[in-house]
Amino acid sequence: MFERLNEIEQKFDKLSEMVNNPEVICDQAKWRELMKEHSALEDVVRVFREYKDAEAALAEAKEMLSAERDEEMKALLKDEIKEKTDETERLGDELKLLLLPRDPNDDKNVYVEIRGGAGGDEAALFAYDLFRMYGRYAERSRFKTEIISENPSELGGFKEIVFLISGSGAYSRFKYESGVHRVQRIPATESGGRIHTSTVTVAVLPEVDEVEAPLDLNDVRVDVFRSSGNGGQSVNTTDSAVRVTHLPTGIVISCQDEKSQLKNKDKALKALRAKLYDLELEKRNSELSSQRRSQVGTGDRSEKVRTYNFPQSRVTDHRIKENFNLDKTLDGSLDEIMDALITTDRAKKLKEGLRDD
Repeated sequence: MFERLNEIEQKFDKLSEMVNNPEVICDQAKWRELMKEHSALEDVVRVFREYKDAEAALAEAKEMLSAERDEEMKALLKDEIKEKTDETERLGDELKLLLLPRDPNDDKNVYVEIRGGAGGDEAALFAYDLFRMYGRYAERSRFKTEIISENPSELGGFKEIVFLISGSGAYSRFKYESGVHRVQRIPATESGGRIHTSTVTVAVLPEVDEVEAPLDLNDVRVDVFRSSGNGGQSVNTTDSAVRVTHLPTGIVISCQDEKSQLKNKDKALKALRAKLYDLELEKRNSELSSQRRSQVGTGDRSEKVRTYNFPQSRVTDHRIKENFNLDKTLDGSLDEIMDALITTDRAKKLKEGLRDD
């Protein structure tokens, strides 16, 4: 590990010289690329240097203790040795976390797909609740939310809704939301007061560009149709809605959020690229069984990840076996859950010794 850290520090120093070179600064494209690489190494180098300082101070305190005769000074040195030992252990653990392979998609925008599962109208209503929950969280995190397509239910829920969440690090926060979300509550349509259990499926896909997910337009059929809505001005009077079908896979993406047919087509094609990229990721992950075991659940659509229990005002995340406040969670306070999932995932990866060398 320390050999690798020394190499990273040397590379960081070299990059520091390059980004301050006037000739490099003149080439803005190259300078931005180098600055991005420099920033990615900054935290690792900072903690490594703190570790080396603490280690040097620890060695010095031990040497002084071996030569010290005064009992009062010995006591002070022993306290310092304990303090520096704890510090080196803490910094060492932090370095191990920083050296874990970073998900290349973490900084990307995300497509979130919410679909009603078992439970009919009640599942569709809960799909709306989850959409509202994610929207609240996105707003608090200063992310932008943009609806791609929606299929509303008669009672005001969603049979299906697809939306884009834009902002740096969006995927790193939302990626653990994939899976089956279960709700236990008394539906508004239930006259007998019985508790029903319904499910909603959430899928989280990173937004990708044409280089990462090339798309042959010869494999795509594009259909246009008139947008539907709640009536009045919300219904377009032109055929601006777009449906794209990927013929080899049968994937269908519809978009009618924009009034412009071209904008809807562009949105639909971007969403299609994300779906194709996700299919490729699933294929790769199925071949990396040890990596899949190290994760706390970031992509298995059939995995029950969370239960929202209304009678007990409790949310249970089954992957980490922890409970959270229901009202706060549904109001978009998701940081506590997301942070716990990230910490657990990192700890499992550390335990299994996964490295991307």
